Amino acid sequence: MILFPAIDLKEGRCVRLVQGDMEQATVFNDDPAAQAADFAAQGFSWLHIVDLDGAFAGKPMNAAAVEAILARVKLPLQLGGGIRDMRTVEGWLERGVARVIIGTAAVRDPAFVREAARRFPGKVAVGIDARDGRVAVEGWARLSEMSAEDLGRSFEDAGVAAIIYTDIARDGILKGLNIEATLKLAHAVGIPVIASGGLASIEDVERLLEPDCAVLEGAITGRALYDGRLDPKDALALIAARSGKHA
Repeated sequence: MILFPAIDLKEGRCVRLVQGDMEQATVFNDDPAAQAADFAAQGFSWLHIVDLDGAFAGKPMNAAAVEAILARVKLPLQLGGGIRDMRTVEGWLERGVARVIIGTAAVRDPAFVREAARRFPGKVAVGIDARDGRVAVEGWARLSEMSAEDLGRSFEDAGVAAIIYTDIARDGILKGLNIEATLKLAHAVGIPVIASGGLASIEDVERLLEPDCAVLEGAITGRALYDGRLDPKDALALIAARSGKHA
């Protein structure tokens, strides 16, 4: 089980939102690269980066911050936000991003996702952000009519590396992951699923290590790390002890 620390970028700074609301942004670090270095020093094995401005603009808006992170740390990172054409996919992968996350374009242009996954095996993930089971797009600003399960199934044979499933209603409010909905998606598809939105404490990590969650690839944690509710040393030690290997 991989625990992915999140770095959400807004105007070049590391922030956390509440339920995807850009007006409710708390700045936690003015230097995202330094934050990434801290996560690397704490023992994390991956980073989860989101260009929040890019998600709304439909194109990369925090490229300088992402490039600074890539230059500072050697951890593999997955990046989402504003990735809606092949040129952007290619550009980020060439710069050293390990895996790009396609969200809005997965709903609007599924053929693009399929082509990207074909051209770059193992390097394309789909971000499924949902509210009440319906997929949200454009930085969570709009709800589509598609369900999370239907969207996931549509990429079953596309070679997608992972699905990052975020329950928007849980995101940033520290109420715990929506395990039920995440497992429902994980059982509906053969693609590895990563849980996101609401991870609040070591109890959530313990829940992720229960046998029924073995189907999940991992989970993303953000605000709980930043405000000290989740001790990274304790969380990673617990995962290592339960799995017999480092997370």
